[in-house]
Amino acid sequence: MQFAFTEEQELLRREARTVLADGGWGAEELAELGFLERAVLFEEAGRANRGEEFFDADASEEEQLAALALEAVGIAAKALELGVEHAKTREQFGRPVGVYQAVSHPLADTYVQTELARSLAYWAAWCVAENDERAAVAVAAAKSYAADAAVAACERSIQVHGGIGFTWEHVLHRYYKRALAIQAFGGYAREHRAKIAVWLLDEEG
Repeated sequence: MQFAFTEEQELLRREARTVLADGGWGAEELAELGFLERAVLFEEAGRANRGEEFFDADASEEEQLAALALEAVGIAAKALELGVEHAKTREQFGRPVGVYQAVSHPLADTYVQTELARSLAYWAAWCVAENDERAAVAVAAAKSYAADAAVAACERSIQVHGGIGFTWEHVLHRYYKRALAIQAFGGYAREHRAKIAVWLLDEEG
């Protein structure tokens, strides 16, 4: 499952990944962009651990939740990247630790969940950008799933890193704390899923 970027969005994503990682750009530079273009930057800001800088406290609730879902996707992707890199380079008993199923299977689960979270997050972003009638349920689905996926991704990556993953010196703890903050913002997943359930029941009725 892969979200298909337009050519312009893909170019923006690639540029943003490099620029944000190097500390460039700020929230003021997003002002003239449409919400779908900002969506790409929200995800990459999460990957660069700079999502809090780009959060707009004055935006509508739907925009806020969609933006946080996208940031959570970036966090999950970065946690996965760090976990995979460690699994490929760290050796035990003369072999990379990634060859062991106890390490590789959780990372595979993270990949699947991150891709699903990305699809939901960009669906929510599209609904918000187009003022679609499904926007409320889309952001509820995206935020609830993506935030949980980001927290799980960080926890798995911390486990893969072993002892170093639990230390303050490693960057993962900062991603983990931000993922936990996103998970709590605007209510935990169960509250958003309750809204989805009401919407589904109304649709069937």
